[in-house]
Amino acid sequence: MGAKAKKAMMKRIKKGSSQLSFSNRKNEAADFLPLEGGPGKKLLHGQEEPKKNKATVVYIGRIPHGFYEDEMEGFFSQFGTIKRLRIARNKKTGNSKHFGFIEFECPEVAEIVVDTMNNQLLFEHILKVQLVPPERVHPKLWNGLKRRYKPLNWTEIEQKRHNKERTLEEHKKLIKGILKRDQKRRKRIEAAGIEYECPEIVGSIQPSSKKIRFDED
Repeated sequence: MGAKAKKAMMKRIKKGSSQLSFSNRKNEAADFLPLEGGPGKKLLHGQEEPKKNKATVVYIGRIPHGFYEDEMEGFFSQFGTIKRLRIARNKKTGNSKHFGFIEFECPEVAEIVVDTMNNQLLFEHILKVQLVPPERVHPKLWNGLKRRYKPLNWTEIEQKRHNKERTLEEHKKLIKGILKRDQKRRKRIEAAGIEYECPEIVGSIQPSSKKIRFDED
């Protein structure tokens, strides 16, 4: 083979390889075509299209005292329609645990609430607002939602406990505890070097009313 023929063959090989690589690049670019037009783009290996936000539940932390269900519903309803709302409360006292959850109808509204209210100052509390993904919403989150807690009258409860009728055994046990605490008090006073004569404690029961009376002589 002469030098000219060899040179012509090398040109044809280079030309064929360039056309093949161009067609491969064209096919690869066709993997992703933008909607607005323009050149095609290829997705990187392992890269996926961004997922659409479907979260409608919002977590709200550091809720201030006095900002409860009615206040929260009135405030956050300005962003959009609220489906459900719940504040975590103590089962015994009913006091707020200062965090809660709100479910909106639209995911876009929930996202706007997070962007707007996160780290915002409300009654000297900086709110912490986050989206809760659907797969992380607890199935029992909204249990007992319609059951509103009625505050207990602890003054009345303590008054009834203090004034209840006691048996003779309960009375003796009560007197024993009072005398034990009195002895400890006397020892602390003596250890402090204070000269003080503590009054004697006498416990008795009124037969007519069956109530306990304590006298200090």
